Amino acid sequence: MYQPLAYLLRPISLDKMVGQDSIRQTVQSFLDSGNLPSLIFRGSPWCWKTTLAHVISHSLNSDFFELSGVKSKKEDLNQVLELAEKNKSYGKKTILFLDEIHRWNKAQQDSLLPSVESGLITLIGATTENPSFTIINALLSRCKVLIFEPLKQEDIVHFFQQNKSSIPFDVSDDAFQIIASLSNGDLRFACNLLESSISIAKDWIITEEIIQKAFGQPIYYDRDGEEHYNIISAVHKSLRDSDGNAACYRIQRMISWGEDPRYIVRRLIRFASEDIWPADNNALLLANTVYETVIKIWLPECRLAIFQLALYLAKAPKNNVLYQIDIKTQQDIDKYGNLPVPMGIRNAPTKFMAEVWYGAGYQYAHNLPQNRNSDGTISTDNQHFPDELKGRRYF
Repeated sequence: MYQPLAYLLRPISLDKMVGQDSIRQTVQSFLDSGNLPSLIFRGSPWCWKTTLAHVISHSLNSDFFELSGVKSKKEDLNQVLELAEKNKSYGKKTILFLDEIHRWNKAQQDSLLPSVESGLITLIGATTENPSFTIINALLSRCKVLIFEPLKQEDIVHFFQQNKSSIPFDVSDDAFQIIASLSNGDLRFACNLLESSISIAKDWIITEEIIQKAFGQPIYYDRDGEEHYNIISAVHKSLRDSDGNAACYRIQRMISWGEDPRYIVRRLIRFASEDIWPADNNALLLANTVYETVIKIWLPECRLAIFQLALYLAKAPKNNVLYQIDIKTQQDIDKYGNLPVPMGIRNAPTKFMAEVWYGAGYQYAHNLPQNRNSDGTISTDNQHFPDELKGRRYF
């Protein structure tokens, strides 16, 4: 039966793994002490999360059960817990590996709590998302979180070199280097790319051209995942720091990996207000014009207009007065709640409303030419704020 190269090369012991040195040291100390806490593995795809869970199980000689956060249900968990009760009576430990634990809802995660708390099971949850946002606090507080970094290029090359005898082809170190450089720290992708290169290679030689042909268009970008927000945050902060080069690089990554260009420009529209006005009144106008341009000509032609906007925003003078107004007005609303509108500026369309002082003493600004200021504005004695906020200045 066919088995992918990534599966065939999966390590079964800590010493066969590469990279993640601090995590492997931490886990080794747990194994040496025989006291393994419940764990949450957080990291990008194929940086040893699942592999390490299996290695731990082999090292402790425990019963190991694997569930998927996408496919499994509470009934599947109950079956594991029943077996864990039997194991407990024999003095045997039970490890539950829950892949994509962030896919379980609050109720499902709650169902894990009693068994984790009592030690009936040792939970190892794996997630590509930030556990602070996707795992309930009660469960998170009972687990130790280990953060997995993407594997380094040299780690992937070293992994291939140490497994060279298991690779059904004579591959040069130069080819390993090229594959590693294209893999973005994803060892599974590197293995799949190597396997694809082998399948299309002619004359038993894997060249850079062969690897590039097998490479195609990788997808590392999850429009619903944390990396999506990390990258758009990098765009925003690069623009705020007037680094248009970095902003354009991040924008190109997003577009190349399938992001809707309208989303990118909507964020740039926000930036034009949040970080620029009133220092440059044209920034918001250009941002809206580019949004219309994106709709009219779409990809790939609209990329240049987006870069044009990004560079303009990067070079524009900065001011965050609107952002401060947003914060301060919300603070007053939160503090004072639903304050009444002063009577003088209320409309009085009926006789009764006028009799109960709606609009009393209102000054119509256009009837006060003597109050016109040099900048064209008109000053009146009308009270616009409620008494609690009288005289408040946000801008």
